[in-house]
Amino acid sequence: MVTRVSRFDGDWWVVQKRLIYIAVLVASLAVAAGAATLYVYLYGNPFKGAASSESGPTGARFVSLEGGVKVVRANTRESVQARADTRLFPGDLVQTQEDGRARITLADGSTLFVKPNSVVTIAENTSAENGKATKVRVAVESGQINVRTEQQAEGAQNIVGTHLSENKLNADTDASFHVRDDKTEAIRVGTGAVETTTSGGDTTTLKAGEYVAVNTQGTISQKEKLLAAPLPLTPKNLERLAARGGGGSTNVALKWQKPQTGAPAHYRVEVATSPFFVPAGKLVERDQLQANEITVEDVRQGNYFWRVMAVAQSGQVSDWSEPQKFVVEGPGGSGEEVTVSDVQIEYVAGQIYLVRGRTQAGNTVRCSGRETLAARDGVFQLQINAPRGAREVQLETADTQGNRNSFKLQLPPGG
Repeated sequence: MVTRVSRFDGDWWVVQKRLIYIAVLVASLAVAAGAATLYVYLYGNPFKGAASSESGPTGARFVSLEGGVKVVRANTRESVQARADTRLFPGDLVQTQEDGRARITLADGSTLFVKPNSVVTIAENTSAENGKATKVRVAVESGQINVRTEQQAEGAQNIVGTHLSENKLNADTDASFHVRDDKTEAIRVGTGAVETTTSGGDTTTLKAGEYVAVNTQGTISQKEKLLAAPLPLTPKNLERLAARGGGGSTNVALKWQKPQTGAPAHYRVEVATSPFFVPAGKLVERDQLQANEITVEDVRQGNYFWRVMAVAQSGQVSDWSEPQKFVVEGPGGSGEEVTVSDVQIEYVAGQIYLVRGRTQAGNTVRCSGRETLAARDGVFQLQINAPRGAREVQLETADTQGNRNSFKLQLPPGG
């Protein structure tokens, strides 16, 4: 006699095994969740610090950029074109071209302005959570920088290093450091104080309104009164001058005021078609000028920039004055249309936007108080601060013939 097993009994045992597996899995998950909850209760969230550091802002950031600015990464030595959103990490190198300028904010709230043809390394840029023990250090390989510090917490350090000197900046200090082509250096202190130690063993404290040079042996020259930059008078910035008759040119009288501090021996003047005064765009270079004015003859229609510096008898040179722009234009315009195309507006942060587009080469483009010239291919870029709450901005363009046009642009969301 054969005993048969019912299909019902076999299926019943299969179902029971699945239930056992599910019950074991649920129990395991419950134990794991309980253990995690107990750990967080006793020790806190282990990922809290990591999330904060990942999303937190990097201490060194670009505030503004003009012209060619590159960043060389410390860990990979990769060279990248700097953008407004490019972050700077300790060891990264910032390099400006002959038409490049960069303004950078550091971990202690200080501002670093890198001038054209300069190479600077962000050597250290750290800040403790309580704002104390902030350490900022930049190294100037070549060229010129300006550093402006704010109030500093106890234990904070802001140091500028060069090949020949170590310079500690006090709070509320505005100073510049210039590594010249001949490897000598110049230190200028506008406000505050700088404690300087050189490779030759010299130490000194430079106070507001003082200047020293450092020779290649690391020896500090005698302190001098700071020679301020001359003040341009005419043509005034953005002044438009009419060309004469059929010749399409005019004479331009440049005038400036003596420096407010220091004793100049002579002046140096440059006029160029570029606000960066690159060699290819220079129209006039005059040196050893004794008077406070000069007339430039036969200046044709176009956009021009001019600047002036003072030179002392000792050889100390002032900073260049801020570039002043003037336009020589034909009377009444030629009737040609000034166009703008391919306009893109990119939100950066706060009320800051990047405006890009294309117009005729050499045209002046203005927006929200900022101005630039369209490049040879007609491309332009402006970083603007839009008025708070604004939904649109006005873009204005003008050519050298006196023709102008304006456009209203919608701002993207985010501001």
